[in-house]
Amino acid sequence: MAPNSSRRSGHSRRAQYSVFTGYLLAGIGALIGAGLLVISYWQPSAFADLRGAATDVAAPAGEGAAVVRGGSDSFWDRITAYYQAGQQNAALREEVEIARIRLAEAEAVEQENIRLKGLLGLSVTETEPVAVARLVGSSSTSSRRFAYLGAGRDDGVEIGMSVRSARGVVGRVLEVSRSSSRILLLTDSESVLPVRRATDETVAFAEGRGDGLLRIRLINLGINPLEVGDIFLTSGAGGYYRPGVAVAILSEKTNDGGIARLIADPSATDFVSVEPLWQPEAVESADTPIELELAE
Repeated sequence: MAPNSSRRSGHSRRAQYSVFTGYLLAGIGALIGAGLLVISYWQPSAFADLRGAATDVAAPAGEGAAVVRGGSDSFWDRITAYYQAGQQNAALREEVEIARIRLAEAEAVEQENIRLKGLLGLSVTETEPVAVARLVGSSSTSSRRFAYLGAGRDDGVEIGMSVRSARGVVGRVLEVSRSSSRILLLTDSESVLPVRRATDETVAFAEGRGDGLLRIRLINLGINPLEVGDIFLTSGAGGYYRPGVAVAILSEKTNDGGIARLIADPSATDFVSVEPLWQPEAVESADTPIELELAE
């Protein structure tokens, strides 16, 4: 009869030794584990040195992973903080500039009140606007600098009245129709505005250059006392503008004055207020009334 080819591994002596050895090692391991468990319950501090050595071995790897996680968080935190700080700094710069303008105007009004009270016994009060309207357009393609206002004769607007925004003077009314007006901007080459420095009585003329800037020309020639950053306000001379309203900030010093940028930029202005003539009698008695500018 042919031998059976499907013999079990137990018939092999080598396989039997292997199974026996596996069982023996498993039993020894179980005994050792049980012994260690008993020792750990009976005397927990017995394996403190072993646990400490294992912790020392694993500590560098854990520390490296913590450094990587912390560095990643710190990197993104710095980017977020930088972006937020940029927005906050821009807002704070604008607030500081507006506060500086308001402070200069307040100081100028206080000086004007003291002077008028001492000389004439009068007190200066805030002027109520004739109308509040939106700037609806400008002469962007013309060599002249005009703007158009959405208020006219029906709203009480008259030729010569000053136009200002929340930041300062924009210009004055040049032409009036029933429901709209044309404004001569301060930056127009034909615009001349009497001004004075906010910190003292240094007087000058603010002349438009037609390029968005003003030329500050001192009346008293000699040593130029102006400094970059000086704020100029309306002086009240001429009768068109009431005194103490912000006009420009000096950005460049020249021999006879300087170059200044307009505080109330018309391109960034939405709504404006129209104020009555500061001294109508002074305007009426002037040798060159404003109507002459229309003929030019």
